Amino acid sequence: MLDTAHRGSIETSAVPTRRPPGGVAFGIIAGSAVLAAAILLGASALWIHYGTAVFFEMIASGIAACF
Repeated sequence: MLDTAHRGSIETSAVPTRRPPGGVAFGIIAGSAVLAAAILLGASALWIHYGTAVFFEMIASGIAACF
């Protein structure tokens, strides 16, 4: 039978430790999510304001201007 010192060290080493969310990776992910939401909100606003036909024409002309 193991004594309490060994059992305690086995229990603590078997349990993985998790860090709370934060840091650079979390900031990049959160920033990307906010940017994606802003783009979708802007596209929705244009769609509502201009209607589908004009919206698609604006997108097509913008893409054509890039080439």
